Amino acid sequence: MRQTPMTVRGAQKLREELDYLKTELRPRIIADIADAREHGDLKENAEYHAAREEQGFCEGRIQEIEGKLSNAQIIDVTKLPNTGKIIFGTTVELFKVDDEKEITYRIVGDDESDIKANLISVNSPIARALIGKEVDDVAVVKTPGGEVEYEIIKVQYL
Repeated sequence: MRQTPMTVRGAQKLREELDYLKTELRPRIIADIADAREHGDLKENAEYHAAREEQGFCEGRIQEIEGKLSNAQIIDVTKLPNTGKIIFGTTVELFKVDDEKEITYRIVGDDESDIKANLISVNSPIARALIGKEVDDVAVVKTPGGEVEYEIIKVQYL
């Protein structure tokens, strides 16, 4: 199976969620199922069915996170030599040429991406156009609305 790149922060967030699911949510669901069983007839017991459904979602998410972590290639960009090139994990300050706005993005794994937090997937069109570039280079991103040019102002290995 192919390894997927993930930042140290992304892996930490998944581990925290996994810990919550296993140590808090799973025991609560088990207790809910036990309580619901005490109410008698399971065929018409809504609490029991709701708890079993929640248990299914919880167990599915635990398996999903464990799978992601086992296939993750965790990259700590702070431990890599800063060559000035944009790579996975770097934080990039850009100047968007058409509307003369500055924007900062961090290139992260697919599961970590959150455009509202300026975290873009390594597989996004913007990140693909940026990878390998350095300060003062211009990256051209093909979008449905046409090409967008970004001038690279700063590359940080944070």
